[in-house]
Formats: sequence, structure tokens, C-alpha cells
Amino acid sequence: MPSVAVMEKRHELLSSVQMARFVAHGSLRLDAVVPAEMNAEGLAVLADGVSPVPYGTPVSEAYAADSFVRRLLELPRVAGALRSLVGQQPTVDHHFVHVRDPHGGDAQPLHGDAVIDVRPDAFDVQLMYYPQAVTLEMGGTLSVPGSHLRRINESDTGRYQNLRGQSRLVCPAGTVVFLHHGLWHAGRRNDSDTVRYMFKIRFNPTVRQQRLWDTSDLNDPQVTRELDVMFPWYEPATGRLERYNRVLLWRALTGDDSFDIDYWVTRVSNRPQEAAV
Repeated sequence: MPSVAVMEKRHELLSSVQMARFVAHGSLRLDAVVPAEMNAEGLAVLADGVSPVPYGTPVSEAYAADSFVRRLLELPRVAGALRSLVGQQPTVDHHFVHVRDPHGGDAQPLHGDAVIDVRPDAFDVQLMYYPQAVTLEMGGTLSVPGSHLRRINESDTGRYQNLRGQSRLVCPAGTVVFLHHGLWHAGRRNDSDTVRYMFKIRFNPTVRQQRLWDTSDLNDPQVTRELDVMFPWYEPATGRLERYNRVLLWRALTGDDSFDIDYWVTRVSNRPQEAAV
């Protein structure tokens, strides 16, 4: 049986810098990580549809060992990212094949999928797989970096058409994107002559999401720089709250209750116990 070290190398775990970037941005993008021959197969599989699985089914039971989806999830970089984010044996919340016909479909309103999910110390992850190259005209997924920790009620943001710094996905075939469950996003209208496919799976962790990645670079100064990033759509004042919430999540992920940026959390945590004389 392979050693833990060999298994972790095979999975290509994320680094601390990559995890910090996910905590700040709310997403992780792996360009062209799926081989061309698998993408060709994937297009046919998605065109036929993928049968649903019951909520809470372990990944190992949800998809047969020789199935396309199982092989997709076992690609080293995909498996490593998934393990780093939600652990070794997450369960499947649900999956869905999104299809946009040529010159068809309206743009979705900007929304978050987590209406009632306000967990500060845990999160689900949504995998989005794009089997074909996505052009701007094909209307790939729009997302708003750094929006995942700002609580909204699903489509409260639907009236917003454009936000500074938003990302409209344009990517090569075989790209996989992981999203924090709270990230604001929207599928765009397909104005091309090509049918556009996207396959989504939402995963629920079954273990505590603490130090599941390669922590050998945990003290790299770039970790703090990633967590301290500001985005163009942030207001000057409430943008600080986003950084505060990132610190809370990073403390939960690392188990380090002393971590802070500019004393944001330290100030608020100050609860002197000694009585005044």
C-alpha cells in the first residue's frame, strides 16, 4: 500500500499560498487540467446527462470506479485540490449538467447559492468543469472575487448588472474551477453558435477542514499578502470587514488563533478579565 507521502504527492495537494488565495478570492481555477481525450468523452457524457445521486452519498459510492465523473475527480490536480479543500472523503450534495443552447437563454441574476448557510468555520465547495474552450461570446460563468464571505439572501444581488473587478470566465477546454459555496456568480447568455456545457458538483466536507493541504509553506509571507488583498468593488469601510472575516476563516483552517492582519480580530477579541482597582 502506498505511503501517506506518496498518496499526497499523487494528489498534488494545494500549498498554503494557494489556500490563502482561495480564502481571499473564494475560488480556485485550474486551467486545462483535463486531457483532450477526456474532454471529448466528457462532452458526450454531459450531452446524455448524468444521473442524480442521493444527497449525502460518499464520492466513492456516488460514481462508479470506471465512470467519467470518477476519473475526472481522480485526476491528480483535481483530487489534490478537492482533498485540500474538503478532505479525503466528502459527500455529494448534488450535481447538475448546465446546458446553454446557441443564441439562447437569459443571463442569470447575480446570486449566491447559500441562502441559509452562514457557517463561519466550514464551507462546501462547488466544482465546475468546462469540457470545451469557453469564449466571451459563449457566456461563461461570471463571478465576483472576494464576495463569498458577505452574507446575502440568494439573489439579493440580482439587480446588480456589473461590479468593478468581476470575472467573466474565458478558459481553455478542460478547465476546472472550485468555488466557495457563498461566492456571488451567474451563468451568462450564450451568444455564440456553439452549445455550451458545464458540469457542477457541490461537495460537503465530512472532516474538520483544518490543515488538509500541504502546510510546508504556512509561514511564507505571501500567505498574509494573499489574505490582505482588496478588490475594486469593495467599499473603503466595509472592505475591512471582508478581511476581518478572512482572518476568522484562516484561524479556523489553520488552528492558529493568534493569526491576524493589522490586529483586526485581536482588537475585537480583547476581553480583559481583571477587575479595575
